[in-house]
Amino acid sequence: MAGIGIKLNKIYNKRSIFARLYGFGYSVVVTIAPMLVVIAVLVAMQLLLGFSKLNYAVRELFSCTVLYIFIFALLTASPFNAVISRYMSDLIYEDKYEDIKPCFYTGMLLNCIVSFIPELIFCFHEYYVGGVNVWYVFAGFVGYMSLMFAFYIMLYLSICKDYKKISLFYIIGMSVALLLSCGLHYFFNVRTDVAMLVSLDVGMLLIAILEYSQFLQYFTQNSGDYAGVYRYLATYWQLIVANFMYIFGLYIHNFVFWTTDEHMIVARSFVCNQPYDMASCLAMFTNITSSVIFLSRVEMNFHSRYKGYSEAVIGGRGQDIDKAANRMFRQIMEEVMTLVRVQFIISSVIFLVAMVILPRYGFGGETLQIYPLLAAGYFIMFTMYALIVFLYYFNDLNGAVATSLTFFIVTGVCSFIATKLPVIWYGSGLVIGAFTGFTVAYFRLRYMEKMLDVHTFCLGSILKKGHGKMPSNCVYVRK
Repeated sequence: MAGIGIKLNKIYNKRSIFARLYGFGYSVVVTIAPMLVVIAVLVAMQLLLGFSKLNYAVRELFSCTVLYIFIFALLTASPFNAVISRYMSDLIYEDKYEDIKPCFYTGMLLNCIVSFIPELIFCFHEYYVGGVNVWYVFAGFVGYMSLMFAFYIMLYLSICKDYKKISLFYIIGMSVALLLSCGLHYFFNVRTDVAMLVSLDVGMLLIAILEYSQFLQYFTQNSGDYAGVYRYLATYWQLIVANFMYIFGLYIHNFVFWTTDEHMIVARSFVCNQPYDMASCLAMFTNITSSVIFLSRVEMNFHSRYKGYSEAVIGGRGQDIDKAANRMFRQIMEEVMTLVRVQFIISSVIFLVAMVILPRYGFGGETLQIYPLLAAGYFIMFTMYALIVFLYYFNDLNGAVATSLTFFIVTGVCSFIATKLPVIWYGSGLVIGAFTGFTVAYFRLRYMEKMLDVHTFCLGSILKKGHGKMPSNCVYVRK
């Protein structure tokens, strides 16, 4: 992510209103533009194709299908993303570009295994138990796998800092999906929900193909060192656990409320809780700008301090190292506090506007009762993730695992307890879980500050690690 900070520094150094607007726009393109494009196209499809005129059961089946596609594609693609991202970054740093293709295909295989097997089981259940048309089931399966591929390949293009291409591919794919849905519905009389689902499949598959073609243009050689990828995955297994537990924690509170008496079952296969899920969606969008703020301020300003510390370690005096470390940790705390202050103002304004406007458009009752606590929970959770990123910077993988695992477990347990409470307290599970995870990450960072010299200078090994007979402990013989 440091390359983004360098780019933003160049933009903001021009010190003009246009530069600041351009910098904010660049941050949006890098972080949330693909998601916004997909949401905009889905809304446009519903308006243009008269989705609201369909009967309730058909609308709910389509909505649950799309919901499951996005949630579980993100969830099943998450375990290997962090470790593969690190492995690819190491290869680029070492100029071993021929090893990137083995990394790509190995990760693709693992993602396919993790994604394909549970989805296949679910599709059989949807068809045989739910009685859903086989072509509709197949369309959902294609959309799920296509989105998983798009998420996975996007990881490699992100490491190559080709963010504009990623956004362009999503714009192209979703534009094709929008046009195709209109064509299927108005020229071939395809039912609205089927036209929308098939068009989304085509759009997401097109995105994955465009991303893959771009990847092939960047990396043409293949060393065939697939074993090296598995060794790396085994060495940095903490990254797999940390990233998966964080993503799982994003949805565990939803899964818990899917088991309550208020849940709804569609086609005997899809389970959801409409008021809680809608409140979660609103709460996430209330705080989504934290990703942009984190990118445009925290990453941008912290990188120079981190670089200064690294240079001091390589060739500086002891006092220079201590001074650089103190400046670096002061910068971390300063930027985290800035993130909290700015996002708190933005979230408060969005929250007040939502409470006034949403009831006029049919959002009210239980959804708006759940929304306030969930908005607070997502606010704390996104701040917690900023601390996890800093733990990654210091290679504190155990701290990242402890933070994400604590967040996941506490959120799940407290959400289960919250199901027994009044509606207004339903979001307390996420609030407590996110705050607990934030606390763990904060104190882990303070620990890293105290033990940074030990962590930097005392974790290496003079002898190369390996298997075999232990060398003699005699280092000197006087004759």
